Amino acid sequence: MKTDELYRQTVGKKEITFSISSKIEAIDEAVQKATAFASDAGFGDDALFGIDMAVREALANAVKHGNKLDETKNVEITLINLDRGMEITIRDFGKGFDVSEVPDPTNPENLLKASGRGILFMHNFVDKVEWQQHAEGGMIVKMTKNC
Repeated sequence: MKTDELYRQTVGKKEITFSISSKIEAIDEAVQKATAFASDAGFGDDALFGIDMAVREALANAVKHGNKLDETKNVEITLINLDRGMEITIRDFGKGFDVSEVPDPTNPENLLKASGRGILFMHNFVDKVEWQQHAEGGMIVKMTKNC
């Protein structure tokens, strides 16, 4: 993991931005940073578990599907402590995708398909998930967890 981190703190709001290389091994340390940030923000054990799972899945998607395990491409992570929760933004530098084209894993015809489950997990573990293409390339997933 890169050690260059950007910390910003304004009245009532704390923010940290850091990046990891596109290696599976880098995901765990990034997840630990996210859950430590959430713990410092006052989230309890159940919420921390959900944040861990959602961030882990979003990072795995960014590393494997977005950046295609290309270690020359980073994944950027921004954590923001909001008044009533936390915002997690993860950006990869791949081609991106259309989330509406991912098969719904709860549809009976897709039950045995491997794709789509991670997106379902993210939706179940945080309160809001949004995807968008970055203007300069790559995909952004923004997740919000309320207190």
